[in-house]
Amino acid sequence: MRAAKIVIAGLVIVLFTASCNKYNKIFKSTDYDYKLKMADEFYDHKRYKVAQQLYEELFPVFKGTEKFEQLYYKDAYCFYYMKDYMQAQALYKGFLEVFPNSAKAEEVDYMHAYCFFKQSPKVELEQVNTIKAIGMMQTFINTHPGSTRLKEATDIIDQCRQKLEQKEYRSAELYFNLGQYRAAALAFANLMNDYPESVRGDEYKLKIVKAYYRFAKLSFEDKQIERYEKVITEFQDFADRFPDSKLFKEAESYSNLSQNHIKEIKNEQTTSSAKQ
Repeated sequence: MRAAKIVIAGLVIVLFTASCNKYNKIFKSTDYDYKLKMADEFYDHKRYKVAQQLYEELFPVFKGTEKFEQLYYKDAYCFYYMKDYMQAQALYKGFLEVFPNSAKAEEVDYMHAYCFFKQSPKVELEQVNTIKAIGMMQTFINTHPGSTRLKEATDIIDQCRQKLEQKEYRSAELYFNLGQYRAAALAFANLMNDYPESVRGDEYKLKIVKAYYRFAKLSFEDKQIERYEKVITEFQDFADRFPDSKLFKEAESYSNLSQNHIKEIKNEQTTSSAKQ
């Protein structure tokens, strides 16, 4: 058993050494066409790191030649396949600047935008790349109105907007959970304005009604009538927008409670005035 392990280890060392010698021979070669041929072979076999290193060496050699476009194109894809999306998007952008009339321009333009989407982080983090992805995909749609990738681009925009909506929702919900009800109501109102097509519109409107109700209830008495009236107004807007919502009854209950509170406050004020 021990002898077998020694033999296997020896074979591994021999193969590793042979491989290193092969790479060294390629990298040290001054036959640039041979190096490009080997880079393409590594690329085809998904050995993107080695292929990219060779392409990078060959950039100044083939710049300005007919082979440069394909080299540049594959170099950008190497970074994409290695999931280095920042470097990939920079190279895709560079490709479009160098080869604006290329037959690959539409594809590369899409990949340039797609790299921003791939860099879009989790919801709780800053969404700079998500916003950029939306802008870049919209530009792609405007620039290539006949592209077969329009549906993909539109779907990505929708996904990005859903992520931004979720982030904005979490911020509004945090205000609500912290008891900052007026800020919560305003945040949910902004959410509705920013995403008027959202399927959660009635949920956001209910949150506005509920937040203003709690805000009114915690207010000083001299402010309560005015603020309960705000609840009633917001419910009326809910009723106009979402008459068939399954949340209608819950929203209505806050309006009814607000009307009752207003009556109680006015009755107390009348009684107090009468005693005086």
